[in-house]
Amino acid sequence: MTFKNALLGLGLLLPALLAQAHEYAAGPLHIEHPWSREMPPVAPTSAAYFVVHNTGNEADRLLGASTPLAGKAELHEHVHADGVMKMQHVTDVAIPAGGEVRFEPMGYHVMLFNLKRQASAGERFPLTLTFEKAGEVQVEVAVQKEAPKPSGAAENGHGGHHAH
Repeated sequence: MTFKNALLGLGLLLPALLAQAHEYAAGPLHIEHPWSREMPPVAPTSAAYFVVHNTGNEADRLLGASTPLAGKAELHEHVHADGVMKMQHVTDVAIPAGGEVRFEPMGYHVMLFNLKRQASAGERFPLTLTFEKAGEVQVEVAVQKEAPKPSGAAENGHGGHHAH
């Protein structure tokens, strides 16, 4: 009886944990925790971040992104050039076989231009990522006041382990 109750409890808990984890899959690609930082309502742009894990033995490439929230979405990266940190547009981002690519502040990110409006913390908006092999993957981007804690760090006793 106790074992059955424990299983039932776990069954009720798992969907809540999965909703919080906020991951998406397309074939061997897993997209982890898409997020965006809340911006002032007058800001003309925003950015989306996430981690792409490639569990397959074949490399893939992120070719682009789109969202109904923005007139245009571009892949960008921050680069050091002549001692200055600047942002530049990239045509695609390689996702190595068995590896991961982090889209994060001061690294790769999806830049959103011509926003219809700025989303506020607690909201989510759809973002379609287009991969060369995995095709289109629609994710929900969670808008947050602060950047999430790096994965792997223990978060308030939830344990930072992730299934791979």
